[in-house]
Amino acid sequence: MAQAPATATAVSDFSRLSRRIRQAGLLDRRPRYYLVRLSAVTGLHLAGVAAFFLLGDSWLQVPLAALLAIVFAQVALVLHDLAHRQIFTGRRPSEVLGLLGGNLAIGLGYGWWMNKHTRHHANPNHEDLDPDVVPDVLVCSQEQARVSRGLARLIGGRQALLFYPLLLLEGLNLHVSGLRALRRPWLRHRVVEGALLLAHFVLYLGALAWVLSPGKALVFFAVHQGLFGLYMGCVFAPGHKGMPTLTGKADLDFLRKQVLTTRNVRGGRFVDLAMGGLNYQIEHHLFPHMPTPNLRKARPIVRAYCRRLGLPYHEVGFLASHGEALRHLHHAGAPLREKGRP
Repeated sequence: MAQAPATATAVSDFSRLSRRIRQAGLLDRRPRYYLVRLSAVTGLHLAGVAAFFLLGDSWLQVPLAALLAIVFAQVALVLHDLAHRQIFTGRRPSEVLGLLGGNLAIGLGYGWWMNKHTRHHANPNHEDLDPDVVPDVLVCSQEQARVSRGLARLIGGRQALLFYPLLLLEGLNLHVSGLRALRRPWLRHRVVEGALLLAHFVLYLGALAWVLSPGKALVFFAVHQGLFGLYMGCVFAPGHKGMPTLTGKADLDFLRKQVLTTRNVRGGRFVDLAMGGLNYQIEHHLFPHMPTPNLRKARPIVRAYCRRLGLPYHEVGFLASHGEALRHLHHAGAPLREKGRP
């Protein structure tokens, strides 16, 4: 892909855009919006827990497991906004609510995820620096495929076909990753995070064992965790999968680095709600502190500005975004399929 030099002119490109966004008031806090959203997800989470105990040992728990998967994902999307300081300006209230909502409520290590996501934002789709494109399971380029090892090498040739089945395991991967991060010296509040994660898993698994028979408990667990992972993957994958990847020292300024590696997903209010505003991924990457409801308003400003600069602004529908991602994964795995041929 063509790379624009990070000149003073390129730096001022983002400064001018930032000034327009700020003058439009789109970086202003939205406390009432977040009060309603936090109240809604908290209420739904508590209602789901209450419904679980009221239903008892019944197969009606299976559709409840699917509904709770959606609730858990919506809680995770609120945690995303907390991590970006979209709700509170201070670190302390963001961390307290993040630990309670992440570690305790849904078993997601808040400190681990915030560290990982911060590194992703700093270098999106960079094959060496973005943890989201590290080839531990999937390969994101043919270069990665050629040097892949382990699981990535085993499944890389068929990764497009296996993508959605693998997402069914993403919920478990998120839990395990949070637990593994407890050994990392960079993790703040390791004792608190560990205690809250332990409390979540004890309460979650204990409730399954107490209320449900072993067979129903296993089905509930599989449906809940599988759909939770699938939902999370379908929200986050369209933003970058299939967009250009970077290697080495990419000579791109901030504006171009974020826009060229990122994809928007078109849709109405339902898509906005389902994806937590992350369908406006370009605007979110340019202004990560921007409150979610303002991203839609920033879109025409950013799109027109990119058009004026001759900078590609990539936006497609939801199904098309997944189609592009799958075609890219299939293309990236080609070297591994060729090695398997007689």
